[in-house]
Amino acid sequence: MLMRKIGIAFLLSIVFTASFAQAQPVRNLDKIVAVVGSSIVLKSDVELRYANYLASGGQPNDKVRCEIVQSFITQKLLAQQAVIDSVTVKDDEVDNEVDRRMRGMISRAGGQDRLEQFLGRSVIQYKDEIRDDIKENMVATRMRSKITEKINVTPLDVENYFKKLAKDSLPTFNKEVEVGEIVFQPKMDKEEKEPYRQKAEELLARVKKGEDFGNLARIYSNDTGSAPDGGDLGFADRNTFVKEFAAWAFRLKAGEMSPVFETEYGFHFLQVIERRGEQVHVRHILIMPSVTEASIERAKKRADSVYLLLTKNKNADFSAVASYYSDDKETKYNGGMMLNAENVETRTTYIPTDKLDPQVALTIDTMKVGEVSQPQLFTEQSGKKVYKILYLKSATDAHKANLKQDFPKIKAAALDDKTNRVISEWFEKRRKETFVKIDPEFEVCPELKGWANVPMSAQSTKTP
Repeated sequence: MLMRKIGIAFLLSIVFTASFAQAQPVRNLDKIVAVVGSSIVLKSDVELRYANYLASGGQPNDKVRCEIVQSFITQKLLAQQAVIDSVTVKDDEVDNEVDRRMRGMISRAGGQDRLEQFLGRSVIQYKDEIRDDIKENMVATRMRSKITEKINVTPLDVENYFKKLAKDSLPTFNKEVEVGEIVFQPKMDKEEKEPYRQKAEELLARVKKGEDFGNLARIYSNDTGSAPDGGDLGFADRNTFVKEFAAWAFRLKAGEMSPVFETEYGFHFLQVIERRGEQVHVRHILIMPSVTEASIERAKKRADSVYLLLTKNKNADFSAVASYYSDDKETKYNGGMMLNAENVETRTTYIPTDKLDPQVALTIDTMKVGEVSQPQLFTEQSGKKVYKILYLKSATDAHKANLKQDFPKIKAAALDDKTNRVISEWFEKRRKETFVKIDPEFEVCPELKGWANVPMSAQSTKTP
């Protein structure tokens, strides 16, 4: 089917645009490889995205170039329809996305100077060059969302979809479990945290005396995400930050610095760089306290007392206890139940055992359904140590897909199938209504067969 790979092509347009090109942009290629309505696709654009693909770890493959051309065509069809349907993105949204991507590129390059040397131009110049493409990509993404926003499937749709699947090709699902947790984070008292507050105060004093904020952030800040960028957090709205941080970020004027203040992450001070409507551009330095043995021991005592409550009180409900005692904000408001990180949109609590944290998987492997574990010390991905009580709510053995056990997964697959069909039909219609030419070099691509509705001679593909 002409459109069977349209989803892959559109995804490529997003991935490649977001990737970091580690090769100089090709400037001497000016051949037009496709015309889509009033827009053109240059071979230099294709080669730049291909360079991005290679830079992100892809293997050389001419088929990818075909998919890139298809991604450009789909992007331009969506963007042109967006003009008709008044689907837009705001300039500040585009600016934020450009800034976000540039921060990532600077970080991966090892600094702005190295990136500029690599690109052969200034960051400001490069941002101007990529802005239009990023904007078009964002508009296309929003247009695609508009096309699919009202798509849904009924239980009957799911059942019919499942019946049409070949029985000998039904997937086998691994063992799945539902696991609850109550998390006890070590909490330090004021005296234990005081040395870290003093360190933040000392750094603030050094900045006020004239030392470079960015250099100090790179050396001392414990925020690993922003420290390589000199503490720069870019533009963000109020909801991006915890309340204490937002209060200072939106209270100060451009150029002003906050005093040292505390959040759940540690001690910060920040400087406002620029205000833009309801968004603010700030940089900060974070000093994060290291937990003490005494605080870990206090967390263990709290965990032990809650474990006794769960095991000695027959009326104790795990969900209620987790909601009241757990320190983990992501699970406590879900009755302590962990969500499948790969299916966040469906909010399913069924998790394949091979996707669990290895520490959790090892613990529940010896548990029976309905049991709670004794408190154990866990090390999270961030390196923080916490005590956890685990609860094994259910366990489903590996099995062939069926509607009774796997309805949420099959529903998601049915919805994807319906969405892809709607998108394919939309592109099929727009392709027929839109002037589309493809250069013979790419017209032979299987992915592009049937796209062109006007022949393009090789002689007509050169720009002046």
